[in-house]
Amino acid sequence: MDGARELLGAERLRVLRRLADLTGDFDEVVAASRDANADDEHDPEGATIAFERSQVAALVEQAQRQLTEIDAALDRVADGTYGVCERCGRPIAPARLEARPTARTCFDCAS
Repeated sequence: MDGARELLGAERLRVLRRLADLTGDFDEVVAASRDANADDEHDPEGATIAFERSQVAALVEQAQRQLTEIDAALDRVADGTYGVCERCGRPIAPARLEARPTARTCFDCAS
């Protein structure tokens, strides 16, 4: 389980860094929309500020969900249930956990 804890810890740090970057990006987009006097909804140059803000917000939400899943997996490591399928109680294949360390179910139950 130490290997799982290390892998999940490294993944958690990666997601936290990504979340910090995305939050900074979001703040920049919001600041740009405040500072811009242009009608961004009709800008012929490309994506609108509203679209960019929405896109970054969706990525922030995705990173937050990943963080929640990682924390739940770390809790399972701590309580000894990591690697056990939540549906059938059988072990989750090591290859599945390697590919998706936050997996809660075995391959059969996930299908």
